[in-house]
Amino acid sequence: MSVDPINLLAFLGMAIVTYFTRVAGLALAGRLSLSPRAQAAFDAIPPAVLIAVIAPSALATGWAETAAAAITALAATRLPLLGVVAVGVVAVVGFRMVM
Repeated sequence: MSVDPINLLAFLGMAIVTYFTRVAGLALAGRLSLSPRAQAAFDAIPPAVLIAVIAPSALATGWAETAAAAITALAATRLPLLGVVAVGVVAVVGFRMVM
């Protein structure tokens, strides 16, 4: 098996850009002086991103995925992001086994 140099370069370039985007976000977020209202909005970003990622699956697939998405959305109001992901995975697996 051989690796095409152009594909390898593209892959490495995307990895570097992704890494620096994340690092820049962390570096800039720590320097922000936010009002309580802005801090609440900032804290709402992770669950909002998660819902934006799962919403198309919830609406374009079967009942198991739709029900699991609803449970995941409810979990996102109370749990940290990792807990929400775990609840979503367990819910969709469980519903797929039942339905």
